[in-house]
Amino acid sequence: MGERHGENGRPTTVVIITGLSGAGKSSALDVLEDIGYFCIDNLPVAFLPKFLELSRNFSPTIKGIALVMDLREEHFLKTFPGLYHKIKRSDIALELVFLEADDQTLIRRFSETRRKHPVAVKGSVAKAVARERELLREIRSLASVRLDTSHFTIHQFKEYIRKIATPGEAAAKLNISLLSFGFRNGVPLEADIVMDVRFLPNPYFIEELKAFSGLDDKVRDYVVEHPVSRRFLKQFLDLLRTLIPEYRREGKSYLTLAIGCTGGRHRSVAIVNHLGRELEKDGYEISLVHRDLKAE
Repeated sequence: MGERHGENGRPTTVVIITGLSGAGKSSALDVLEDIGYFCIDNLPVAFLPKFLELSRNFSPTIKGIALVMDLREEHFLKTFPGLYHKIKRSDIALELVFLEADDQTLIRRFSETRRKHPVAVKGSVAKAVARERELLREIRSLASVRLDTSHFTIHQFKEYIRKIATPGEAAAKLNISLLSFGFRNGVPLEADIVMDVRFLPNPYFIEELKAFSGLDDKVRDYVVEHPVSRRFLKQFLDLLRTLIPEYRREGKSYLTLAIGCTGGRHRSVAIVNHLGRELEKDGYEISLVHRDLKAE
């Protein structure tokens, strides 16, 4: 996250969380509050400049400032983009995190909580979700971090937010997320690099392996030890070891590498785990997410 210096010379992290209703904004704010951020939910857009000015005198014990701002506030859609551009041109290093999820996940979350969707659309929740996605398209394009929370467990999500928001760590190292997925369920929106491993031998067609996943030793060995896989892994790791330092040199703090096979249960899982172990040996901090492991 970005840092700025107050009058006391102390760097302060400032992050605005926005995005789709039901994508996890409140949960993200809870995480930031737990680690010492000063948090406000639903700050009116008109208050933002003055608030940032006053925050320069906040207590040095505060690790950062986190604000949830979204279209619950009447003037958000009309006013926020211009104001955000103005602040970005100032000396304040302000970061914008946009949380999203697929339609099915958002509809399910609203059904479970029985909350009223903030977008006033006659008809189903699905229409409200689609309308909100359309309304937020411009603001999504402004975000420095876009995170699809559809397939995160609550623990994975909280850990991801902690890594994004921990002051000082982002500048010192690159946080790498390795994500396995199935192409039949869609390409992850948050991916920086996508690698298709559907060319590798598929355990799904081996009767004694079909029922297992890439977490099982038998499936892992079948995938990873195949001659084609060994050649691929050597060359791909060489490429990653070239790219990762360059990403870090360019100031990137978070890199999401998505590995996809057909269903996201066998080849991509085995390859992600192997890549994670190898990159950890190089000293990188790795997070593993198997998005479609439990998908039917």
